[in-house]
Amino acid sequence: MTTSKKILHAITPLKQMSPFDVNMAYDAGFDHVAIYTEVETSQVRSLVQDSIFSRSPDDGKKTGFFIAGRDMAQSLEMLDIAKAAMLPPYANSVFADPAGSFTTSAAMVAVTERAMGRLGMGNFKNKRVVIFGAMGIVGGAAGVICAQEGATVVLVGHRDKASVEKRAQDFKDRYGVACEAADGTTTELRREVLAQADVVFCAARAGVRVLTLDDYKHASKLKAIADVNAVPPLGAEGVDLTDDGKYIDGTEIAGIGALAVGDIKSLCQRDLLRQMYSSQGQVYLDFTHAYATARRLAGL
Repeated sequence: MTTSKKILHAITPLKQMSPFDVNMAYDAGFDHVAIYTEVETSQVRSLVQDSIFSRSPDDGKKTGFFIAGRDMAQSLEMLDIAKAAMLPPYANSVFADPAGSFTTSAAMVAVTERAMGRLGMGNFKNKRVVIFGAMGIVGGAAGVICAQEGATVVLVGHRDKASVEKRAQDFKDRYGVACEAADGTTTELRREVLAQADVVFCAARAGVRVLTLDDYKHASKLKAIADVNAVPPLGAEGVDLTDDGKYIDGTEIAGIGALAVGDIKSLCQRDLLRQMYSSQGQVYLDFTHAYATARRLAGL
């Protein structure tokens, strides 16, 4: 008797798929990964329906779509279109994780929450969370997660305030969460934002130093900084790659480094991929599901 294969259709609007995502899919247990590049949003429905009708409903449970790319809104739109294209009992599971950023943001928030618990800070409810790099997917998704968890979220603009104001409005329109926008275009303005922060996330472009040891002197309330930048110079000075709640030298600020986040991120992405073919029905996964999984993997 032949056992049907576990198949993942990986789609991206970009010219190529990240080897990281492909490796993770195979490590998660998929037998075959079919890669589709330069996929337009308008093509998603037909791709999905070509897949669901080519396998029996039982084999459809072993078939999934992975949505990659580099755009948060586009990836979520593709997920919505894919879900709407299903015609039960003919259906596949779908998981959106553009550039691995949803699982990265979920892991960053979860590992930080774990460190906060160890410090006696509790959770994110009523905390002021400041995000540098909020225009990227990691920072943006982290902001939405924290706002949903009851935090006051501040999106900081490096180049201008207008861009993060638009970002905050987009989050309110799509997710129903309120985020503040702050001007971080000068050292003085950045330090004004830091002065009110309980928690900081550094999710800016790789190799960009965002915060210095001198900045921390202006942040008397700050208790934790998470930095997902693994390329020197790191985003937050004094936070080492492997730090998992260790105090930054000369401060009472706990640092969470990129590798501490990365450990949970990899486990989270693999876990969600496995959920796609092991579930008794179909699952449709985005950053909110990634956060629930990351919290569990972090022991929360």
